[in-house]
Amino acid sequence: MFKVGDDGYGAGMNGSLSGLLHSAGFRAWHMHAASMGSIGLCIALWVRAKTVDQDERGNAERRALFVGLWPPTFYLLGDSLDRQGRRGLAALRR
Repeated sequence: MFKVGDDGYGAGMNGSLSGLLHSAGFRAWHMHAASMGSIGLCIALWVRAKTVDQDERGNAERRALFVGLWPPTFYLLGDSLDRQGRRGLAALRR
């Protein structure tokens, strides 16, 4: 269950999304791989959109564009997780 700390945020790593993802076991490479995978999925959907008939092409292209918006989000989440992991290592070294 999600616990709220004294400061009003979640108890895990200042309550940030990257802290919650890190405590759930996600690492930076997971998000970077998801970013690359969504680029591949976007390209596959775009190619598939060219093979469907004209009536369905608009929906297929919009689906490809929607998936094309995911990579920056996943990549930035991966960077946040990377920084979160470095912060945790720095705290252990002290």
